[in-house]
Amino acid sequence: MDEDGYFGEAIAARYDEGTNPAEVEAAVGLLADLAGGGPALELAIGTGRIAIPLAARGVEVHGIDLSRAMVRRLREKPGGADMPVKIGDMTQVRMDATYRLVYLVFNTIGNLTSQDAQVACFQNAAAHLEPGGLFLIETGVPQLRRLPPGETARVFGHTDTYWGIDEYDPATQGLVSHHLTLVDGKYEVESIPFRSVWPSELDLMARLAGMHLRDRWADWDRSLFTGESRKHVSVWAKPTEAQ
Repeated sequence: MDEDGYFGEAIAARYDEGTNPAEVEAAVGLLADLAGGGPALELAIGTGRIAIPLAARGVEVHGIDLSRAMVRRLREKPGGADMPVKIGDMTQVRMDATYRLVYLVFNTIGNLTSQDAQVACFQNAAAHLEPGGLFLIETGVPQLRRLPPGETARVFGHTDTYWGIDEYDPATQGLVSHHLTLVDGKYEVESIPFRSVWPSELDLMARLAGMHLRDRWADWDRSLFTGESRKHVSVWAKPTEAQ
């Protein structure tokens, strides 16, 4: 693992290949609505796949990211060259501003592989919010119910040239996501560790950071979150000065 963590040049070079334009449009639409004109801070801003179109909606967007390789891709995009971004750990780095909206998408809360780190992320997000500001996370719901008894792995995606396999450790909430990609007749393997986390645990982290749950949806379209939902988009609010 290099200085960019698990998101070095090899990942950055093809990170946007799996982008779903419809999903990005839906995400940007909801984020723009919640930001109310901004400003907004994206934790793990990466290549700017969300930040760039959100800024095009008129929202001033800033970012934090650990990976220089990912941010280089952002800088190459129209509108990305001058976007304020700090390189570093999203649990610790502070921007010199406060925001109406802080957001963290695409399961990235799980890249923090300890409970302490995830709690610190909530605390850092809350410290960046103006009174009444919102913190949004998009992430999957742990799929332990789909594991047969005694098994610890499940395939989450496959094509003729790709296999994705999640390996769970239920005792520690550990999760390793294995990506096998066929390149020039050979499979290249990338394994990235995560910490799976339940929505209720995230709610407690928010409370520890002085925030409360405002909304939880099953997807960016604000559809109803249920026990069968495989992911959630959750929004926590920082109290106003009067509260």
